[in-house]
Amino acid sequence: MIYQDSLEFAQDLDEQDELKHFREKFLFPLHKGKDAIYLCGNSLGLQPKSVQEEIAKQLTNWQEHGVECWFHPEARWLEYHLRLKQPLSKILGTKSEEITVMNSLTVNLHLMLVSFYKPTKNKYKIIMEGGAFPSDQYAIESQVNFHGFDPKEAIVEVFPREGKYILRTEDIISAIEQNADELALVLFSGINYYTGQMFDMKAITDAAHKAGAYAGFDLAHAIGNVQLQLHDWNADFAVWCSYKYLNSGPGGISGIYVHEKHFENRELKRFTGWWGYGVGKRFLMTSGFVPASGAEGWQVSTSPILLMAVHKAALDIFEEVGGMEKLQKKAVLLTGYLEYWLKHLNNKYGGELFKIITPSEPEWRGSQLSIICKRNGKAMFDHLSNNGVIGDWREPDVIRLSPVPLYNTFKDVYSAATLLNDSITILE
Repeated sequence: MIYQDSLEFAQDLDEQDELKHFREKFLFPLHKGKDAIYLCGNSLGLQPKSVQEEIAKQLTNWQEHGVECWFHPEARWLEYHLRLKQPLSKILGTKSEEITVMNSLTVNLHLMLVSFYKPTKNKYKIIMEGGAFPSDQYAIESQVNFHGFDPKEAIVEVFPREGKYILRTEDIISAIEQNADELALVLFSGINYYTGQMFDMKAITDAAHKAGAYAGFDLAHAIGNVQLQLHDWNADFAVWCSYKYLNSGPGGISGIYVHEKHFENRELKRFTGWWGYGVGKRFLMTSGFVPASGAEGWQVSTSPILLMAVHKAALDIFEEVGGMEKLQKKAVLLTGYLEYWLKHLNNKYGGELFKIITPSEPEWRGSQLSIICKRNGKAMFDHLSNNGVIGDWREPDVIRLSPVPLYNTFKDVYSAATLLNDSITILE
């Protein structure tokens, strides 16, 4: 598309947008009595209006039926999580039995590492991207320590080449091949939180398997953001959170994916709990763990119904959209429009004021651009904030802006870009 720098152009794109009515399904923070320009869905998605109704429904169930809610036909809490699996399987590109909803992301990562990090004297290394989200780094380090290995030797981080911000797939593959004899696990993000780079998960998985290692992914910034095909990519496991692009509330319920090829592998260790016991015999309360079928066999604790109610309200919107393809199509245009404006401002002022460190190819990014401000970066960010643009600042000099196709408009991008333009002249 050939973009233009006028308000009329942005308004025309909004008028043509087949998803425009979904914006009305969300609640926006207010700035001076008006909706803020919310470009921070990469950190916390907006609240769907339907959340209050869904939570109120479950509170009423609790009030009227008490403990009977677990079985009462109007509540059916025992099966509540099953309502979430089908919409999630479409978003993730999995079979419904390969996923379940439980816990929080880092807890689930630890549970998956119990099964899929099985170090031996000879194969004990883990490869991950350099600059992964800190929680992943801490979890991996603690797992390595738990198994008695030195993190400095066992953890291999792959960084971009000198002077670059984006990791090349061939460098990741090369690191896997070079460490193949000692490699136990490859763990990558689907999308790097800082740069917004989407990794080639299929290529990484194929290389890991060729090296005799497992491949797992943290999809915190990928789920609900880009199209995924975890089953076809043959990934062994994945974890995610639901409070970013899935709009399921702060600290919202997480989930796991386990490829069906591992369901009957009794050599995989796991930490177990009552909720993961076979459904038909769970209430017999017998000793000796017998896992439920599929990914549900990795469940540990009772379903938190109120968190799942928020999740259901958000996933219902994805179901109404009718597929990630439609969201991806708009995301490409919307993020491309933001990219156009940043380059336009660079050209206007005769220099690279804004350096985009997110990949320029739409297929290798989602709804996020990470921008290095070459001068007055924090002041520019503060100018945006003071004028109703909610974005994200990362030290020392990066602004992350995420125009989300479910609720952001082209006018939002235009308005944010106009404020960036104003900040340049004000701060000179």
